[in-house]
Amino acid sequence: MCGICGMIGKNREKEQILERMMQVIKHRGPDGSGAYVSREAALGFQRLSIIDLEQGMQPMYNETGSKVLVFNGEIYNYKLLREELQERGHRFRNTSDSEVLLHGYEEWGTELLGKLRGMFSFAIWDEEKKELFAARDFFGIKPFFYTVAEETFVFASEIKGILEYPGYQRSVNEAALEQYLSFQYSVLPETFFQGIFQLLPGHYLFYRAPQGDFTMNQTDFSMGQKTASFQSLKVVQYFKPGLMPSERSDSKEMISSVKELVEKTVERHLVSDVKVGSFLSGGVDSSLLVSASGCDATFTVGFQNEGALYDETTAAKSLADSLQIENHCKYITKEEFEQALPKVIYHLDEPLGDASAVALYFLSREASKEVKVVLSGEGSDELFGGYNIYLEPEMLRYIQWLPRGLRRKTASLASRLPRKLKGRSYLMRGALSLEERYIGNAYIFHQEEKEKLLKRRTGQAPESLLRQAYDTLKALPDSDQMQSIDLMYWLPGDILLKADRMSMANSLEVRVPFLDLDVFEAARILPHRMKFRRGVTKYTLRKASRSFLPEPVAHRRKLGFPIPIRNWMKEEDWYQKLEALFLGTAADTFFHREYLLELLREHREGRADHSRKLWTVAVFLIWHRIYFETNETKQEES
Repeated sequence: MCGICGMIGKNREKEQILERMMQVIKHRGPDGSGAYVSREAALGFQRLSIIDLEQGMQPMYNETGSKVLVFNGEIYNYKLLREELQERGHRFRNTSDSEVLLHGYEEWGTELLGKLRGMFSFAIWDEEKKELFAARDFFGIKPFFYTVAEETFVFASEIKGILEYPGYQRSVNEAALEQYLSFQYSVLPETFFQGIFQLLPGHYLFYRAPQGDFTMNQTDFSMGQKTASFQSLKVVQYFKPGLMPSERSDSKEMISSVKELVEKTVERHLVSDVKVGSFLSGGVDSSLLVSASGCDATFTVGFQNEGALYDETTAAKSLADSLQIENHCKYITKEEFEQALPKVIYHLDEPLGDASAVALYFLSREASKEVKVVLSGEGSDELFGGYNIYLEPEMLRYIQWLPRGLRRKTASLASRLPRKLKGRSYLMRGALSLEERYIGNAYIFHQEEKEKLLKRRTGQAPESLLRQAYDTLKALPDSDQMQSIDLMYWLPGDILLKADRMSMANSLEVRVPFLDLDVFEAARILPHRMKFRRGVTKYTLRKASRSFLPEPVAHRRKLGFPIPIRNWMKEEDWYQKLEALFLGTAADTFFHREYLLELLREHREGRADHSRKLWTVAVFLIWHRIYFETNETKQEES
């Protein structure tokens, strides 16, 4: 696992700029660094040594030196690809997975991507063609950001690397802010930094060093979202994680197939020249990985004195003891949580209204004291139907047979009832179409709430952003449509983003065995009855896990990663700090502060639970302070 960065252009100070870019992402790879600089290109690399510890340094070159690679990730089937390439006449200088990408691109071009099994973002500079090729993995496990400034294409594993380029002038992308307030994460291809874009999951790009004048324009592409198309830049989608449920397949055969594939993907993800551990929450996903891998170190976090609701440590320790595996447990205090928050937000690059990112930071920090690599269960819920919200369509069928007009009138009446009245939310959600009520696992601020909150708005509703995606999903059951939306947006935008940034902040590699293409091919054909049965989620995976786990563990209900911020916000110290934050200059620039303070008072008085709304806004304001108001960016790095 590593950090990569670079620029394509004729900037005379590229060596000094590249050095600063590499330094600011050094946490992604503190074991070594390397650079390549030519007239048009500069590529930088920070290494976390996992495979071929002696010879795997980058940038890496082909035999003639005409192509240069920087690569972040792991290719788990690299040995098979290496053998095939050797049979075709390619000569290798080392035993790393990185060199397979170079020769594979020489041999197959962009078709190489379909042959890879792993997580990756990489860039290959072709010195003869004066062209850069870059790609990001199928699900978005590894990041890749880019911009064009002063006729120079600039890229990095993290946005903070691009911010070191002096020609880029940072400004807030308020369109990203508006969508963030609903989605909880940065959902657009253009990031919170105006003019800096993410290469979307399952996409690749070509950039040719321009000869002559430079121009820039905007265009639409990929899933109906707005992104950048610069002169000499071509972006292509090569993979889309679509579900294709089949009702004809045999249930026992499906369960057996998933069991075998889990064993294979775990074995594949254990390839390493260093010790591998695993995160362990006590739920079925991480428990299955721990049992199937036989790893000898597991890591868990919880919150002290917060009650069983916020603590999975007992279940995790019980499983570890039964498997005779060491379990390292860290209890996070309220004070530790608060002190770590600025550093966490700095490492996230963009606001993320998911408080579990802080817990994941501590979990990664504890694991990094013992190992360099851990397994983690990200992707299982999106592939196998693990979120309880996926059961909602079945529950709503008792009201959705009514004419829509009647449901709308009933919802209007219900909205006037006390918020805590049981059944109020059910009646209101039952009046909405799937597209209106589901934009992902989080729906923080709705349109009418954002009208009260934001001073400036684009007016684009979240559901309009997803309309094109939903239009392609109409043939699927509602629960499969929800899964598909989460695979395309929630998984890379929230789940994988925090996993990458929090682990890399601690120089730790997180591997996600469920997000394997072979596992995906088996999961995508599962029909509704093989994912949800009698109120139980992830039915097939739970059945498959019984070969590895005790039945109570295999059927344990999903808890997630709950954080006690709801209670902390009612306590005097946090209340005062939030109030001060909401009265600040940044809050006044973007928000109607009176509305924010009203939400804060209602939450403290127990009239409503606004914790997620308040947290989402607070994270943005702290992020703005770090990246736009002070010198904390440099301070947090140190």
